[in-house]
Amino acid sequence: MDDIVKQAMAKWPDVPHCYGWLALDARGNWRMRDERAQHLGEPGDKLNNAALVGFINRNYQHDERGCWYFQNGPQRVYLNLEATPYVARTDPAHGLVLHTAVPLPSVEHAFLTETGELILQAGDIVAQLDDRDFAQVLEWLARDGKPLADDALLAWLEDAQAPPLALRIGERSVPVQHIARADVAAHFGFIRLPQPAPDLKA
Repeated sequence: MDDIVKQAMAKWPDVPHCYGWLALDARGNWRMRDERAQHLGEPGDKLNNAALVGFINRNYQHDERGCWYFQNGPQRVYLNLEATPYVARTDPAHGLVLHTAVPLPSVEHAFLTETGELILQAGDIVAQLDDRDFAQVLEWLARDGKPLADDALLAWLEDAQAPPLALRIGERSVPVQHIARADVAAHFGFIRLPQPAPDLKA
């Protein structure tokens, strides 16, 4: 967290929290959602200012409820999450990098939803892979030590009882398990659409 943010929090400790105005989409873009976007249920405008995006990245965290927010000075700006709290992308140097520009630590668990969304877990970090990178990562999937063809992957996705696949990341191999898309948030303990808690200022 930036020092200037810590100072603002100490100076103004009781600023009301903000909900619904900021979102993280499934491709790792921060989106500003004005009143019109909120009213119409639209994703909002993508933030492209590098300084602002960097500021949000550095001050992004979660509360005890599993709600993610950006600490904007003394105010918490709670996030709507289209997918998971982090989004991962492939990177030539690091293998996988988070949308916050930080390399993803060693992946411990991997999951595929019925619609082909790849969820990666590294410690407390839960990241969905950017769908634009899935074709590349498909080459990392294997079954019985052999590369997985497209039709074999589709068959595996349709069979929830099929044994885990293997995801090769560098020199490591991580088992890939089934998970229902509807169960992702509850399984990992985060809330996609935070709402004010009764005992917290809104």
